[in-house]
Amino acid sequence: MALFTESADVSVRPAIPGDDAAVADIQVAAWRASHATLLGEDALESLDGERIRRQWEAAITAPPGPGYAVLVACERADVVGFAAVGPAVLVALEVAPSAQRSGHGSRLLSAAVDRLRSDGASEMSTWVLDDDPAREQFFTGAGLGPDGKTRLLATGVREVRETRWSATI
Repeated sequence: MALFTESADVSVRPAIPGDDAAVADIQVAAWRASHATLLGEDALESLDGERIRRQWEAAITAPPGPGYAVLVACERADVVGFAAVGPAVLVALEVAPSAQRSGHGSRLLSAAVDRLRSDGASEMSTWVLDDDPAREQFFTGAGLGPDGKTRLLATGVREVRETRWSATI
């Protein structure tokens, strides 16, 4: 006999006050798992989880303007990933390392695209750190590709390059 619950096993919803702690924890864990070689252990160890949490709290409770939103992926009641969008831009998309390869990233990207479309966007872009083959494979599979624009980021330890990826939505 199947057991039915009042909520879906997996879902994506708008972030609500209180999700900020989970979002910050996921960001720090995902960055440490994915970017240790590129950003360097020193840069990752210096991440201030409380400062990151406060930034996500502000993004969730007081977005900087129209078109900004934070979405969270849930597995039952647990937040396991997040996406943040701004006008025509996917600002961030991370899934907890323990929940990766379970479809949460795809659900988040789909919900982010739906949100961008509902805000009138017909194109979207995002920035991808160079030397991140998993993210490149994910975005390639979703129909995004590099559009030739790059930027350098100073991490305090070394400069890293990001490439902008975009797609018509």
